Amino acid sequence: MPEEKRDYYEVLGVSKGAGDDEIKKAYRKTAKKYHPDLNPDNAEAEAKFKECNEAYEVLSDPQKKARYDQFGFAGVDPNYGAGQGGAGFGGGFGFDGDIDLGDIFSSFFGGGFGGGGRNPNAPQRGRDLQSSVNLTFEEAAKGCKKTIEVMRVMDCSECGGTGAAKGTSPTTCPECQGRGVINIQQRSPFGVMTTQKTCTRCGGTGKIITSPCHKCNGKGKVRAKKKIDINIPAGIDSNQVVNVRGFGNSGSNGGPAGDLKVVVSIKKHPYFNRDGYDVWVDRHISFVQATLGAEIQVPTLEGDVKLNIPAGTQPGEVFTLKGSKGIQRLNGMGKGEEYVRIVVDIPRSVSDEQKELLKQFDKDYVAPKSKEGFFDKFKKK
Repeated sequence: MPEEKRDYYEVLGVSKGAGDDEIKKAYRKTAKKYHPDLNPDNAEAEAKFKECNEAYEVLSDPQKKARYDQFGFAGVDPNYGAGQGGAGFGGGFGFDGDIDLGDIFSSFFGGGFGGGGRNPNAPQRGRDLQSSVNLTFEEAAKGCKKTIEVMRVMDCSECGGTGAAKGTSPTTCPECQGRGVINIQQRSPFGVMTTQKTCTRCGGTGKIITSPCHKCNGKGKVRAKKKIDINIPAGIDSNQVVNVRGFGNSGSNGGPAGDLKVVVSIKKHPYFNRDGYDVWVDRHISFVQATLGAEIQVPTLEGDVKLNIPAGTQPGEVFTLKGSKGIQRLNGMGKGEEYVRIVVDIPRSVSDEQKELLKQFDKDYVAPKSKEGFFDKFKKK
C-alpha cells in the first residue's frame, strides 16, 4: 500500500479553486517556513518541505492538476495506480489516454481485473532533488554562475545501471514472466476473485540477476556527490527556485532523470534595500548641505553617480535617480528604479564659536508661515 498523503491543496493551505498566482504565493510562504536552511537538523520540517515541493509540482502543472482534481493521487502517483499516463476518463464509461483500469481498481480493492498491473520494466522518471544557494545582493541583481554540490542517485558506471556484473545480463523472472506481480485467485460468495501480489522471487523487478555487479551490489544505482554548475538569472529574489532540468536522480529502465530545484537566499546588503525590482538607499548629508544644497555621490549597482541636492532639502525627502538604476526584471525587459532617501545628520557636539553662529542663525530665522486651517478662521471671528 502507498504511504498516506495529505491532500495537496491542504498542504499549501489553498482551496481547490485557487488560481496559479494564489498557489505560487502559498508555495513560497510554505517553502520558506520549512526550508532546511531555516530548520537545521529538523526531520519534521524537512519532510514538510518535501511535501510542499511535491504538492507544488503537481498543482503548478495544468495537466497534472487536472488529473489530480479528477482522480486524486491515483492520477499523478504511480504508487496509487494511474502513473503518469492519460488525461482521465471521458464521457460515460469510455476513457482517453493510457490510464490502466486494472491499476486504478487494484489500488482500492487489491486487484480484481485479472492482473494487468504496471510494467516494472517500463521507463520511470527519477526523483527531483532540492538544494539551496546563497547569493550576494549584486549576484542576484545582475545574475551569475554558481557551482553547488549535491548527492545524486546515478546509474552505476560499472554495470551501466543493469545491476548485473560485466559480461552478464539480467534474465526475465520465470515466476512472474517479467510482470513483477503474480495473480492469486480465491473463491468467494461473489465468485472467483483475482488479486495481485508482488513477486517474491524477483522482488517486483521482473528480473533475476544471477551475477550481481560488485560495485552496486546488483542495485544498478549508486549515490555519489556531484558538482553542478547553475546559471542564476538576473533579477531573481529570495525564496525563488531555479529549476535545473535533468540533474535530479537518474531514472530507471531508460527513463529520464529528475530535476534539481535550487532555492535562492540573498544576503543582506550594508546599504541597499530591495523592493520588488526597485532599490532604496539612505544617503546621509550634513545640516549645512541640506540648507545650502550640494552635489553628492550616491552608490548604485553600476557604480557611484552624482546627485544634486537643492537648497532647503528636508529630512526624509526622496529623489529618483535618472536612467533606471534598479534591478533587472527577471526574464524580462528593463530595470526598476533607484530611490535615494535623504537623512540629515544633526551634530551631537559643536564648538563655542559654532554655538554662537547657530544662535545668531536661529535669531534671524523666520519660519515659513503655515497655511490657515479650518478652525483658525473661526478663532478670528
